[in-house]
Amino acid sequence: MENMTGKVWVLGDDIDTDIIIPTEYLAMKTIDDMKQYGFSPLRPELAGQIQKGDIIVAGKNFGCGSSREQAPEIIKALGIQCVIAKSFARIFFRNSINNGLLLIEQPDLHDDIKEGDTITVHMNEHIDYSGKEYPIASLPENLMNIIQAGGLVGAMRKLNGLD
Repeated sequence: MENMTGKVWVLGDDIDTDIIIPTEYLAMKTIDDMKQYGFSPLRPELAGQIQKGDIIVAGKNFGCGSSREQAPEIIKALGIQCVIAKSFARIFFRNSINNGLLLIEQPDLHDDIKEGDTITVHMNEHIDYSGKEYPIASLPENLMNIIQAGGLVGAMRKLNGLD
């Protein structure tokens, strides 16, 4: 995976799946129908402002709450290329990987960054922001393969010679 650069949207701690996509919108037919309501309890305008290639930087425990798979799908459908947070809820982390959404844990960036600024992620190395490097851990090769394939289904299709 190559370096990625994007505009930052800053969110706080404990952003749960009900904030990412409220329950009342889960009955809609498609993720595309639902995505306009992403983050609406917190910031109703946010889904309409996010552009393809943007990056979310959040505090601790991002994705807590229910294990609804639509939450990472909504974030991905909005065009977010990755979410960087101090920590992630375990089930959300796995659902995100399975849906091809890159998540990166970094404990310090959230405290320094300002919304609207631009960062560059050097995969499995560090994040560049305002002349400073923020170290990040390497994701295992099997997880990177899943993300690069767009999710677990794509990775299994590729592994089994179906794509």
